Amino acid sequence: MALLATRTRDVAGAEDALADALVAALTTWPRDGIPKNPQGWLLTAARNRLLDHARHQQVHEHSTPTLKLMTREFDETADPDRWPDERLKLLFVCAHPAIDPNIHTPLMLQTVLGLDAVAIGRALLVAPKTIGQRLVRAKTKIRQARIAFEIPTADQIPERLEAVLNAIYAAYGNSWEDASGADQRITELGQEAIWLARVLREQIPDDPEVRGLLALMLYCEARRPARRSADGRFVPLSEQDPKDWRMPMIKEAEGELTAAFQMRRPGRYQIEASIQSVHAERAHTGHTDSAAIAAFYDQLMQLAPSIGGAVARAAAHAEVRGPEAGLTLLDQIDSRAVISYQPYWAVRAHFLRQLDRPQAAAEAYDRAIGLSEDCAVRAFLTEHRNRLTPQ
Repeated sequence: MALLATRTRDVAGAEDALADALVAALTTWPRDGIPKNPQGWLLTAARNRLLDHARHQQVHEHSTPTLKLMTREFDETADPDRWPDERLKLLFVCAHPAIDPNIHTPLMLQTVLGLDAVAIGRALLVAPKTIGQRLVRAKTKIRQARIAFEIPTADQIPERLEAVLNAIYAAYGNSWEDASGADQRITELGQEAIWLARVLREQIPDDPEVRGLLALMLYCEARRPARRSADGRFVPLSEQDPKDWRMPMIKEAEGELTAAFQMRRPGRYQIEASIQSVHAERAHTGHTDSAAIAAFYDQLMQLAPSIGGAVARAAAHAEVRGPEAGLTLLDQIDSRAVISYQPYWAVRAHFLRQLDRPQAAAEAYDRAIGLSEDCAVRAFLTEHRNRLTPQ
């Protein structure tokens, strides 16, 4: 998709051509066998579809640029040293300032990273239907307004960088939700997100937020093996055995975060990585500095407020000042924003159970269980709900 779109300068047209190529593959591969180079086959089929479309266009000046672009071989790159990954190039293209900033991240997640409206909505806490409508409108505007499909110059990259980082992190977050690793495609998406962050770090080594994002994902990825027990049960962070963490990955994360701090330009991803760094210290000290985590969440909410951050901040403060303080912070969150946010109800149930309010805790547990898509998480929450002592 990235190869096609960066050549044609037409996101919607590239999607249509690739869809036709996939249909053709489903028709011919079962009959003739899978080609030795499936990706190359698809690219060639999609390119031919685009060429056919361009040749039938009535407006010559519109067709000629596309024909010239598509007749080039796909292994050519305009600047391989600057843009070693076509997807990264397309991410920056999707962050064009003429496109509504609110659609930058969803557009990247769908067009470049292949997420559907349901996954995007889950990542951004927006209804899938709303996401779908926004994407259709954005692509229509791109085509009708003939927004220039151009690779940004060096001085244009900073204004687009935040949107690109947000998309990469959202893609990783989608992978993080699949803790069991049951969906290989989703697991690989997490690895791709880390790969893109590493490539971006190589291209923009002097941006602290790029390094902060890479550190954040590495800290999280290092703990992935510990999120499930040998029999598949969910293991919360506080109960994980640090021996199961990938220490080389944590060491790499620490190096990235240290380099970011030395630039003295704090940002959201550096703070989030700092929180994970404190958790990682338990591997060395045997305990977690909850006060430091709470302080970092205070900072994060001032710099980049979010629903997820607010819930996590409440949980952090509860570790320091008790469940009543955590519940007070939860009550300050707009109730309309958390109706379908599973972590809110899980954390609320935990606080209410600690405060010996079983009826209210049971109601919160029921909401959290109903909103949980992960079977292991549902089982974990159900087990805690069943331990409640009725009044």
